[in-house]
Amino acid sequence: MEFEVVIGLEVHVELQTESKLFCSCPNRFISEPNFNTCPVCLGFPGTLPQLNNEAVRQALTASLALNCEIAYFSYFDRKNYFYPDMPKGYQLSQYFEPIGSSGYLNIEDDNGRPKKVRIGRVHMEEDAGKLVHAVGGDASMVDYNRVGVPLVEIVTEPDLRSPGESRRYLEQLKRILQYARVSDCKMEEGSLRCDANISLRPIGNQTLGSKTELKNMNSFKAVEKSLEHEIKRQYDILNRGEEVLSQTLRWEEDKQETIVMRGKLEAHDYRCFIDPELAPLELTVEQVEKARSALPEMAEARAARFINDYGLPEYDAGVLTSSRCLADYFETCLDSYNNPKVVSNWIMGEFSAQLNNVGLEADQCSFRPKELAELLQMIDEGVISGKIAKEVLEKAFQSGKAPRTVVEEEGLLQISDQSELQAIVEKVVNENPDSVEKYRSGTTKVIGFLVGRAMKETGGKANPRLVNELLVKKIEE
Repeated sequence: MEFEVVIGLEVHVELQTESKLFCSCPNRFISEPNFNTCPVCLGFPGTLPQLNNEAVRQALTASLALNCEIAYFSYFDRKNYFYPDMPKGYQLSQYFEPIGSSGYLNIEDDNGRPKKVRIGRVHMEEDAGKLVHAVGGDASMVDYNRVGVPLVEIVTEPDLRSPGESRRYLEQLKRILQYARVSDCKMEEGSLRCDANISLRPIGNQTLGSKTELKNMNSFKAVEKSLEHEIKRQYDILNRGEEVLSQTLRWEEDKQETIVMRGKLEAHDYRCFIDPELAPLELTVEQVEKARSALPEMAEARAARFINDYGLPEYDAGVLTSSRCLADYFETCLDSYNNPKVVSNWIMGEFSAQLNNVGLEADQCSFRPKELAELLQMIDEGVISGKIAKEVLEKAFQSGKAPRTVVEEEGLLQISDQSELQAIVEKVVNENPDSVEKYRSGTTKVIGFLVGRAMKETGGKANPRLVNELLVKKIEE
C-alpha cells in the first residue's frame, strides 16, 4: 500500500531578553550551573511571578513576522507535570489563549513549487532546566539556569509532507526570527529546539494516522535524518498489517535510530488551568500597530534592495540575505570598500568557506568587515595579488591578526619590480617555446598559461598585470 506522510513541527525558540520571563535573573547561556537562579524561578513557596514586558514585545514581534492574528486578551496557564527539570511542578504557558494564531510562512515543496505552511499558534512559556547525565549513566544532575527563560513555541498545522519540506520550513523560520531580532536561533546552544509529530495514512485518506513524536534533534540535518528513519519504520509496521503506537521517541545521532521514551502524552495529561497569580495580558491596538510598524526589514525585502541599490545579481542577493548576520557583514564591509560585487564574491566564496570550516556565523568570527575591506584594498593597491589574498584571508581568519600584519610577517608582498620579473619572464618564454609559437600564430589566449607559469615561479607573489605586459612585450620582440 502507498502512504502519504503527514508532519507537524513544534519549535521552541528562546527570546533574546536580558532577564527571565517572570523574574530578574539574567538570561545567559554560559554561566556556572545553578548560578542564574532566584526563589521565583526555583519555585520557592510565597514567591510571586512578574511578567517581563520585553518578552511580550518580542513574542508579539515574532507573531506579526509570522503573519499571525494577534490575541488582544490572553493569559498564562499552569501545565502540570512532575519532573526534575521543573522545580515548581508546573510550567507557565499560554496553553488556552496564545498570543498569536492562524499564521503562515512560505517555502518551496519538493518540486520547487510555492507552498504555504500554516502556523496554528505562537505562544509564550517558560523554559525548563537542563539535565546533565554523568558518564556511565549512574547519575543525573540538574542545571536550573535555564528555568524561566522566555520561550515562544511555534506550532504548525500538519501541512508538511516530507523531511525536505520540514528542513526548508525550519530554515525559513530561523531566517524570519533572526531578521525580526527576537532570537539568535542557535540549535547548538538550545535556543532553537524542534519536536516533530509524524504519521502515515493511505493516499487519498483524509483521516490522520496514529502519530509519534520525535525529540532530541540538535540540527536541521538531524531533523531530516530522523524523519526519514521514522517514515521507513512506520511504513514497515503498516505494511505488516500492524498498528503504529502513539509514542514519544528520542533520536540517537550516533546510532542513527530512534528509541522509545514513553507513551505520548495528550493535553489532558497535563491538567492545565489558568494561573491564579498572573493577571491576564491585555494588548491595545496602539501596542500591536506600533510593533507592526517597527518590524525590521525582512530577508525578501533586503534581497530586493541589494539588487536595486547595489546592482547585485539575484543569486548573490539571495545568498547574502539567507542569513541576517551575513547580510549585515556585507553592508558593513561596503562602508569601507564600496564595490558591492567584489565584496559579494569574496563573502560568498573564501569568507564563507572559512566560516563553514569552523562552524561559525559571520558575527561570531574575529575577522571583521573592516579587515575584509582592508584585504581588498591591498589587492587594488597592488600590495598583494588575488591569489595571495586568499592565503592572507585564511591566515588572518585563523590567527585573528590584521591582513596587513599577516602580509608583513609572512613576507607576502607582491613583486612589482620590473627587473626582477623580467628575468622570470625570460625563463618562462625560453622553457615554453610551443606556447610562445602558438601566441605568435594568433592563439593569444595561451598568454594565460604563460602568466600562470610565471606566477608559479614566484609563489603567486608576482604582479599578474605587470607579468602579462612583460610577456607580451617579450614575445612580440
